[in-house]
Amino acid sequence: MSAEKGYSFSPVILREYDIRGQIDKNLSETDAYYLGRAFGSFVAKRGGSHVCVGYDGRETSPLFCEHLIKGLVETGLRVENIGLGPSPMLYFAVKSRKADAGIMITGSHNPADYNGFKMMLLNEGVYGPLIQEIGNIAANGDFIDSEGSVEAIDIRDEYIARILQDLTNKRPLKIAWDAGNGAAGEVLQRLVKKLPGEHTLLFEDIDGTFPNHHPDPTVDKNLVDLQAAVAAHNCDLGIAFDGDGDRIGVVDENGSILRCDILMTIYAREVLAAHPGAPIIGDVKCSQVMFDEIDRMGGQGVMWKTGHSLVKAKMAELSSPLAGELSGHIFFADKYYGYDDALYCAVRLINALADDSVKLSDLTKNLPQLFSTPEIRIDVDEAEKFALPARVLENVKTNNSDNVEISDIDGLRVSTDEGWWLLRASNTQDVLVVRAESHSQEGLQRLQQTIIQEVEKIGYRVTF
Repeated sequence: MSAEKGYSFSPVILREYDIRGQIDKNLSETDAYYLGRAFGSFVAKRGGSHVCVGYDGRETSPLFCEHLIKGLVETGLRVENIGLGPSPMLYFAVKSRKADAGIMITGSHNPADYNGFKMMLLNEGVYGPLIQEIGNIAANGDFIDSEGSVEAIDIRDEYIARILQDLTNKRPLKIAWDAGNGAAGEVLQRLVKKLPGEHTLLFEDIDGTFPNHHPDPTVDKNLVDLQAAVAAHNCDLGIAFDGDGDRIGVVDENGSILRCDILMTIYAREVLAAHPGAPIIGDVKCSQVMFDEIDRMGGQGVMWKTGHSLVKAKMAELSSPLAGELSGHIFFADKYYGYDDALYCAVRLINALADDSVKLSDLTKNLPQLFSTPEIRIDVDEAEKFALPARVLENVKTNNSDNVEISDIDGLRVSTDEGWWLLRASNTQDVLVVRAESHSQEGLQRLQQTIIQEVEKIGYRVTF
């Protein structure tokens, strides 16, 4: 063990399921180096010796990668650097090469001045208490000193081949793709060359300044270019990715946005045919339509907490073949590895359009038409972010009536005769997230008014 003096990370960057912060405010290459020392020691103490590392297209990511690897090597690990690419390619490297662990350097969908690290073990997520444990290793200087090695490897073609392994639809579709200048762009260019049909690519050049639009496909304004491309090229559908390629956004042939909870009903059809009665997980932000449709098809709709690591852990616990979050993280354990991979999700969606007579809009036209908001984000003080939903929960409980049901799985989800509304703290941004859904437009407006009133009670404002 090293007697080296410890290093303390800013506590605000040690998030629930990753490490993420702002450049030169609370995150630097020094943090990357000491994370390498701490995570490498964490892996080595568990008997591990082999770790894979990848990074996204942000301007700071190559430098962070260099310092992270230096720290990892100094703990004696054998490091394989897969280079620039999407997060799921790093996950694939760990699984396919049976590495003991992996780290992806990515700011995901956060603004350009953010960056961070997603960590995993071969068969286990690294989140919650484990992230705090890694922080404590650094703070205490409890590092292992040894001499490891580093090797650069290229697994892009292997990764693409694995994605295409489950492509069953040979129908030549016309698809528009928006990479959002994110880390999936280069792999996407290779992928579409191997797909049948005609493909229009938008913003496929990787650029960490995101000059065209923010790489978050859950925000409607970020899909405007994709919708225009679908219309201009008479496409069958459009597909968008976030900054590190683990979240998907979809528009149909009419340019209508398919929220990911509705997209899940399409995936569930195929998955439940292979796994009758299986539990399928959605996070607390998902539409009631999704849970009801899963139940109608003979599955078990399971509501769970938001967060990719938390969802993966729940999938393992329940042996669930499919899970999804409204934010676009969709996880296939059916035929795949159980992690969130938007490129793989795109292929599974293409499979759902094998019938020449079927349009994407046809696959959801039988669903009840509810009225809902997108995710609305309220900027709040990071220091009090997690305390705020609890205060709202107490206020709602105090004024609770007999026709109100409250779930506190993650923040609070309040169900009434009108529909439901949600308020929770984001684990990745300094925001509260709210959403509402109702059977009528009037009911939605009443739910929105309730949210406005409850948020005002804790000193903030929300605008729909």
